[in-house]
Amino acid sequence: MPIYSSPHHQDIGPKSRSHLLIVTLLLALLMLVGCEQSDPPINPVTQLDPPEPGGTLKVATRNSATTYYLDRDETPAGPEHDLVESFADAHDWAVEWTLLNSTSEVLQALKDGEFHLAAAGLTHRPSRDEHFTQGPTHTDIVEQLVCHRDMRPLPHQVEDMAGVDIRVTADSSYAEKLQSLVNQQTGIAFEEDPRTTEILLAEVAEKRIDCTVADSNIVQMVRRHFPHLEVAMNLTSGDKLGWYLPAGHQALADMAKQWMGSTEGQQRIATMKDRYYAYIGEFDFVDLRALNQRIDERLPNFIDLFIKAEEETGMPADLLAALAYQESHWDPQAVSPTGVRGIMMLTQNTAKSLGINNRLNPAAAIDGGARYLADRHKRLPDTLPEPDRTYLALASYNIGRGHVLDAQKLARELGKDPHSWEDMKEVLPLKADKRYYPQTRYGYARGYEPVHYVQRIRNYQDVISAAMVWLPLKEG
Repeated sequence: MPIYSSPHHQDIGPKSRSHLLIVTLLLALLMLVGCEQSDPPINPVTQLDPPEPGGTLKVATRNSATTYYLDRDETPAGPEHDLVESFADAHDWAVEWTLLNSTSEVLQALKDGEFHLAAAGLTHRPSRDEHFTQGPTHTDIVEQLVCHRDMRPLPHQVEDMAGVDIRVTADSSYAEKLQSLVNQQTGIAFEEDPRTTEILLAEVAEKRIDCTVADSNIVQMVRRHFPHLEVAMNLTSGDKLGWYLPAGHQALADMAKQWMGSTEGQQRIATMKDRYYAYIGEFDFVDLRALNQRIDERLPNFIDLFIKAEEETGMPADLLAALAYQESHWDPQAVSPTGVRGIMMLTQNTAKSLGINNRLNPAAAIDGGARYLADRHKRLPDTLPEPDRTYLALASYNIGRGHVLDAQKLARELGKDPHSWEDMKEVLPLKADKRYYPQTRYGYARGYEPVHYVQRIRNYQDVISAAMVWLPLKEG
């Protein structure tokens, strides 16, 4: 199991849990289901002592966008990561993170006494409260039926679900909920799928399946990349995500609840929600009319800077303009809650490495963004043909070079061409698939995002390229 200790981390090999399958089968009828996997059986064991000041808090989590992941600068991030780190800082503890493949594995490890705390997007539910010590909650969620918006009619009532092709993550709470509906309503059917919820949402967006079920926070995060996803209805209400501790760890649980309920804790929760969720609802799914309007109103202010950047880096001006539009809609003052900013939306670490002191200065930002993209491009083999080389460079700009290298290694293992964008479009999303990402060096990533990121930039470039032919003459 990968272990990450803040601020540094190291990987170790996976630990065998072959006994889990046997015990899980024996208790399958109990349906102790997590938000992604079924709960493990519970047996009493000796637990870890709470950490002393200056000690280490051992935390189990899952590698996902809504829990813990490495961002494009290969820095740990995620809602659970941020909250746990703040809680540990408040008590002078270091954090040792261990990434497990499923909710079931997380709870099994907690039961085995290997960890002080489980922070893995866990839904608080009575079946868990019977066997673990309940910690504080931090996020309200509901389970949602999600379909393609072009589907007609959309199933807005339970009885409308009859005959609909529904697939959900195997052994999940979604399957449990749907099974309860099957027992109540004639005609409803569904299939369980080993792939992650995010992958199934992408399948819905591509019209390969009708609908799936997902937690609302996952839907909120994924939907900005797939605007054709439509929430047909909520299947549950009042669910909360929070932490769990081993049975008998009431003192540590009380410390966690006290911190989470304090002014500092509430501020940290607000910061977490602002960084990862709040702005998503306002995501601007840009259409061609908006793009053409901004070509008239904004592009003339920066066209000379894009042309100059091309002269200095060799990156095409229309490509740089399309990249900047994708990142900021040509707003030099753009600031994201995640800390990226400026017309090229550079991270602080990237800007520092490029010698840029003010990311909100459009001349400096465009120059820096062009140099950064050129560096991503240069690091790829000279033998890699265009436009594949440029598309892979854009993917690296978006998701980070480490995750692209992971995907290329996966491509080789799967018999795909790591230098073909057509093949990489199929492989990159596997970085969000728990069947594959645990074996990669950099772990989970929203691998479907760079695929759509590159596609949008290509579309924007087509329009911008034509406009840049006549726009300087118009301004002259």
